[in-house]
Amino acid sequence: MDIKAILSAEFDLSPIHASNIIELLDQGNTVPFIARYRKEMTGACDDQKLRVFVDRLDYLRKFEARRQVIIQSLKDQNVFDEKLEQALNGAKTLTELEDIYRPYKPKKKTRATVAAAKGLAPLADLIFGQNLGEDEINAQAQKYVNEEKGINNAQEAIAGALDIICEKMSDDANVRKAIRELFFEKGYIVASLVEKEKDANDRIDVYEMYKDYKEPIKTIPSHRILAINRGEKEKCLNVALELDEELVQNVMYKAFIKDGPTSSLIKAAANDAYNRLIKPSIQREVRAELFKKASEQAIKMFETNLKPLIMQPAIKNKVTMGIDPAYRTGCKIAVVDGIGKFLDKAVVYPTPPQNKTEEAKAVLKELIKTHNVELLAIGNGTASKETEIFVSRLLKEMPEYNLSYAVVNEAGASVYSASKLGAEEFPDLEPEHRSAVSIARRLQDPMAELVKIEPRSIGIGQYQHDMPPTRLDSALKVAVEDCVNSVGVDVNTASISLLSYVAGLNANIAKNIIKYRETNGKFETRDELLNVPQLGEKTFQQCAGFLRIVGGQNILDNTAVHPESYEAAQKLLDMFGLVINDSDSMAKLPELVKIKGEQKVAQACNIGVHTLNDIIEELLKPGR
Repeated sequence: MDIKAILSAEFDLSPIHASNIIELLDQGNTVPFIARYRKEMTGACDDQKLRVFVDRLDYLRKFEARRQVIIQSLKDQNVFDEKLEQALNGAKTLTELEDIYRPYKPKKKTRATVAAAKGLAPLADLIFGQNLGEDEINAQAQKYVNEEKGINNAQEAIAGALDIICEKMSDDANVRKAIRELFFEKGYIVASLVEKEKDANDRIDVYEMYKDYKEPIKTIPSHRILAINRGEKEKCLNVALELDEELVQNVMYKAFIKDGPTSSLIKAAANDAYNRLIKPSIQREVRAELFKKASEQAIKMFETNLKPLIMQPAIKNKVTMGIDPAYRTGCKIAVVDGIGKFLDKAVVYPTPPQNKTEEAKAVLKELIKTHNVELLAIGNGTASKETEIFVSRLLKEMPEYNLSYAVVNEAGASVYSASKLGAEEFPDLEPEHRSAVSIARRLQDPMAELVKIEPRSIGIGQYQHDMPPTRLDSALKVAVEDCVNSVGVDVNTASISLLSYVAGLNANIAKNIIKYRETNGKFETRDELLNVPQLGEKTFQQCAGFLRIVGGQNILDNTAVHPESYEAAQKLLDMFGLVINDSDSMAKLPELVKIKGEQKVAQACNIGVHTLNDIIEELLKPGR
């Protein structure tokens, strides 16, 4: 299998670019680094295309590895021939591979293996040949009667032989493929309510719409697949797949029935093979495939919802009051300074049932005056609306402070407040006040705060608890990683959680960066990162372009220009006599490059055109 050629065709890439991407990945380069800093080698593939490329590459490599294992097994059994080789070479999916291998795969004890062990395989071949009449079959079957082997009469011998025939039919790769396709094209998914007293299962009402439900498999939307699966899991629904058996018989009879004297016997075997062996197996496969597709679509929706939430603009350098609303237990208040450092806390009861609005106003006014609060962040959970009304009235009574407020998505704040990380950050605070701090910080810098919470806990989709946990966590981690690396991270202020998402870094190296920062003061240059334990040359190459140093010795350290391109950036400036800090003259750079010719300028700077354009973009807005 030529994996490079397959990927080149599927992703509309030149063979060189496809080969380069594979080589870069195999060298341990991260997707964000490849997407940003190796555009010439990849044909400017963005991170989304590269992620899909990585998944497909992994699948094809697993496919090829499995194919080789199967070939070796067939050779060991002395059954590998040209026909099997052609079939394996023509397979396109792992399912097709397994269908071809199925007849030769070592089996557990089955009715067929028991019959074969009794020596009934030759009789099965005679019957399957469909050349003998009924009397002749009975005569041949009589020869296999052996009480010691548990074959007491000719009928038992024939029954055992038919078991062997059924398994042969079930193992036929072409038949299984045809029936699987029929289920997807012509089959139905059917659901009904479990018959039991409603008091015994108070979730039954939730699935009332599925009490008499039937829909084509071909058109069923993903959200209904997930809903039906959950109903089945909660023991509220009975779920099955239906397919017109006449369609199946057409496939089975065409494959196995000859116009012979015992065709009725083989038809009966074909029906038994389908109902007892093929149907349950194919139905499991179809259900699994439906769930897989529905899960992938749901996960994509998670990613779609997660990115804009994380990428909300930050509102920094403003003292913020976080309010975690509640009814009976009161609203938890936390005040943080402009960089999110905890300052003060309180609990007030402006909502029902206490309704202590005047007392609550007095407490909040005192906090606002004491700490010069500029913003208020209100969690959007329970009692949010009542709290918002209370806050809006409060602000009208303090016009001189020019205060403003925002309602913030608080999903996952309680998870953070009870987490190990929350306890490490605020060991002296109760979990409810940690939640209020998190709500305030979410308004100040959504990305920096949300990365502290498992993406699945942020409340960005449905059925998250039904998704394959590993796949969901991996996909959402990738989405956060792409967001973080698209904007970069201030290495002198970032938390461990935020640094851990930077390309090339992990939690241990992130901890070492912070320890180094605490011991030696803030980083002045990107090169200083090489002094951090466990952060070697390869890691530096991957992460350096995504880490920013604000107010450092080199202004390029606060841009997305990679250190490996600093020399090229300087050559570009020198070529036109420009100074990076002179914004008026720098504004002329794109036009100057266009006049001289992008290709010529790129060659003079010893870089590609894609890299040149990226450098120009960064030079026009250094540090922004």
